[in-house]
Amino acid sequence: MRKIDKIILHCSATKEGQDFKVADIDKWHKAQGWAGIGYHYVIYLDGTIHEGRNENEIGAHVQGHNSNSIGVCYIGGVDAKGNPKDTRTDVQKVALIALVEELKEKYPNATIHGHNEFAAKACPSFDVRKEFRQ
Repeated sequence: MRKIDKIILHCSATKEGQDFKVADIDKWHKAQGWAGIGYHYVIYLDGTIHEGRNENEIGAHVQGHNSNSIGVCYIGGVDAKGNPKDTRTDVQKVALIALVEELKEKYPNATIHGHNEFAAKACPSFDVRKEFRQ
């Protein structure tokens, strides 16, 4: 089993209200030459949580941190013009909190981060440190 010390939150960088699925992200990531979807979990607009990569597999979501982290992505993250925006629906917010709580039970020593803490990106388009105080 992998030693998980980080839970890293992402957005799909898709426009507000556009509905995408795990299969779409899998296709995008394969087009980049990856083995498949890089995230372990994806939260749809309706708040449902879907598995991407199995937790036992190393993700492909943050360079240099994949081997010891779990990647969680919500669908959305940019406005109609493509600018970063917290587009999470109310049910996505509830689902994200529930999933992070579940992952923290499983990996109690894991810290919670936004992708933007490790790369020059706006992702996940909200302040993870403020929302998930540790």
